[in-house]
Amino acid sequence: MCGFFITIKLQKYSFYFKCLSLRPKTIAMDKRLEAFKRLLDIMDAVRAGCPWDSTQTIESLRHLTIEETYELSEAILAEDLNEVKKELGDLMLHLVFYAKIGSEKGAFDITDVLNGICDKMVVRHPHIFGSEHVENAEQVEQNWERIKLEREHNRSVLGGVPNGLPSLLKAYRMHQKTAGVGFKWPSPEAAWEKVEEEKKELFDELQKPDNQENIEAEYGDLLFALAAYGIYIGVNPDDALEKTNKKFKSRFGYVEQKAREQGKGVQHLTLDEMIAYWKKAKKNP
Repeated sequence: MCGFFITIKLQKYSFYFKCLSLRPKTIAMDKRLEAFKRLLDIMDAVRAGCPWDSTQTIESLRHLTIEETYELSEAILAEDLNEVKKELGDLMLHLVFYAKIGSEKGAFDITDVLNGICDKMVVRHPHIFGSEHVENAEQVEQNWERIKLEREHNRSVLGGVPNGLPSLLKAYRMHQKTAGVGFKWPSPEAAWEKVEEEKKELFDELQKPDNQENIEAEYGDLLFALAAYGIYIGVNPDDALEKTNKKFKSRFGYVEQKAREQGKGVQHLTLDEMIAYWKKAKKNP
């Protein structure tokens, strides 16, 4: 009898379970719920009794949450799964913290938050919780954007891209969003042709005197085209650039170390010396 879906009504929300190995999954779920309840209880206690936690607001937590998100990003890029686990815990604490403050204000609580995302996931996955069929991940992305526009009445495809994202990541996400509704290059080759076109336009502007404004505009267009190209080759430009940043920092740190070994600052090395040490750093990462 495995393979069918069972719908359970619980507090007016529908939950779907596939009839496959239900007993082991139930045991695992109980442990997850127990751990989550423990975190909720701890939050209740520290919110009530800790001089620091009791005074925090949604606004005061904001910058700390951003910091935790970047720390998680660093752990992911470093492929340090133990650190990823720790940073996920820190971020989870923040999510529970926001929900606790929301409940105190009578605006929302953790139940509202969790049911909200559960409902959204069910609606946006009709190929899992409905009768729709998809062939690949690209179709899933297209359906996601279509559902947002049709069922959730978003006025703009780009409305879900936060203004506060770093510019390069924002460009990438904007391309992803518009590609999801069919506004994209027909092939990776066509996307690269756009990069080459923008390179030429930037080069042409560089030949003109007193032209800084146009140079900046064409430089931005080139970066935007490169961000778009990342979609076609499976590369997130923000991740790629951050890895290059770390590589550059490590290699230049080696150059500085060699300067210190000579008893002088890096600024006192000649360019030829810097390049020689740089090449050594590349060979010995």
